[in-house]
Amino acid sequence: MFRGVNTLNLDAKGRLAIPTRYRERLRDVCNGRLIITVDTDRCLLLYPLPHWEEIERKLVALPNLDRRARNLQRLLIGHATECEMDGHARILLPPPLRDYADLDKRIVMIGQGNKFEIWNEQTWNEQRDLWLAAESEQPLPVELDSLSL
Repeated sequence: MFRGVNTLNLDAKGRLAIPTRYRERLRDVCNGRLIITVDTDRCLLLYPLPHWEEIERKLVALPNLDRRARNLQRLLIGHATECEMDGHARILLPPPLRDYADLDKRIVMIGQGNKFEIWNEQTWNEQRDLWLAAESEQPLPVELDSLSL
């Protein structure tokens, strides 16, 4: 499980240094082989290869005559890029994906269980504040009624 918020810097070549606390787990789970793709929220998703392969199988099985399913396949599978941690536990974020998520220097990497989200720091802060404000205005879904924090 990957969890936590990490504020990081991209280097001049667009490389991201994986935080130390995740490195060993990523080497164990996927030998440092990762997949990065886009998300509809204008951030990037970073999956260990085995976790991505499960998602990809489900995406490929969607009915491609359904326009929404086909568009989701185009976005997620079409932008999926393999990357591998180098000897310094860095990964290169491809320029088209950096452009998509408006990633420049300051980024936020958020653990989401089986994957990470990678956000432009300013965008993340703005979105987080919007989500928090909206939560107080909307009732919780029935599935969360029994959740206790």
